[in-house]
Amino acid sequence: MGNSFGTLFRLTTFGESHGVGLGAIVDGCPAGLPITNELLQQALDRRRPGQSTLVSQRKETDTVELLSGVENGVSLGTPIGLLVRNVDAKPRDYQAMNQAFRPSHADYTYHAKFGISASSGGGRASARETVSRVAGGAIAAQVLQRFGVEIVAWVAQVGSVHAAIDAATVSRQAVDANAVRCPDPSAAAAMIELIEATRKAGDSVGGIICAIARGVPVGWGEPVFDKLDADLAKAMLSIPAVKGFEIGSGFAGTTMVGSAHNDALYRSADGVVHTQSNHAGGVVGGISNGESIFVRIAFKPTATIMQAQSTIDRDGAATTITGRGRHDPCVLPRAVPIVEAMMALVLADHALRHRARAGFSAEPTTHV
Repeated sequence: MGNSFGTLFRLTTFGESHGVGLGAIVDGCPAGLPITNELLQQALDRRRPGQSTLVSQRKETDTVELLSGVENGVSLGTPIGLLVRNVDAKPRDYQAMNQAFRPSHADYTYHAKFGISASSGGGRASARETVSRVAGGAIAAQVLQRFGVEIVAWVAQVGSVHAAIDAATVSRQAVDANAVRCPDPSAAAAMIELIEATRKAGDSVGGIICAIARGVPVGWGEPVFDKLDADLAKAMLSIPAVKGFEIGSGFAGTTMVGSAHNDALYRSADGVVHTQSNHAGGVVGGISNGESIFVRIAFKPTATIMQAQSTIDRDGAATTITGRGRHDPCVLPRAVPIVEAMMALVLADHALRHRARAGFSAEPTTHV
């Protein structure tokens, strides 16, 4: 339970952080989409560890294997199986975890729920599980490309360092221009300095990632319980270390009055309906309104730090534990492609659900 996501476009992930490997089954992908190892690898390379001194130094190539559902670089419309093998697992780094629970990790809650937990790393709770999400998100992005939808995410804040970014024009090329994935060069330099100093102190730091989806048409999202913004919130809050989600003006909207917050409608010269501003973040009543969808996601500081911390052992006795192993002092640089992947999964699912709702009014087609 809890290992699958989506309705018509559905992702199921499996594997543990220090097991044989991790993988995914993507079900509901339309036939005829270009899907290749190279396409998936490009996405996974943006998430993999060891990219810079700012992230975990675990030496994983994250080489993806396509097991099914694709032939000659084209999706068959059948379940797509993916596998990424672990090549640099080090269970010995987690021997102390077998005796004591790590603060702010899922060790205690998993053990309390299941009566057993993975003996190495975080198991299914580890951020390494997201390798499967990024691979699935790369396939979802191919679906969205047929609808003209583009997603870009970036690091907007690390600790107290804020970036100034124009969400309407920011590009993935600008995001990937530096190791911290912040397209504001001066803020990026300050962020890198902060992360390096925090790492040297054996500590960690959190921050905020923003994401925008451009080209989303009017009508995606379902009433009441499957609202588009509700599904986006669930997707983002399912990412390890995420503790907050906002869409549009978010919490800042609480300081505004209705006359300032309401997005007035107008029709442009070409007949397209727009909003005067985008406080709603592109979603009204749980349904996309044709504007860009803008979200902000808050990430806590990495739970594993290289300092002694108070905790309890598996018998309930007080003890201390000091982190070991290879961990990100700040998860944000590698979380950017994860955020993009989860946004793509939600939007691809709702795109197909909206198309299915059109029923017989739509022209029959064998492709997206």
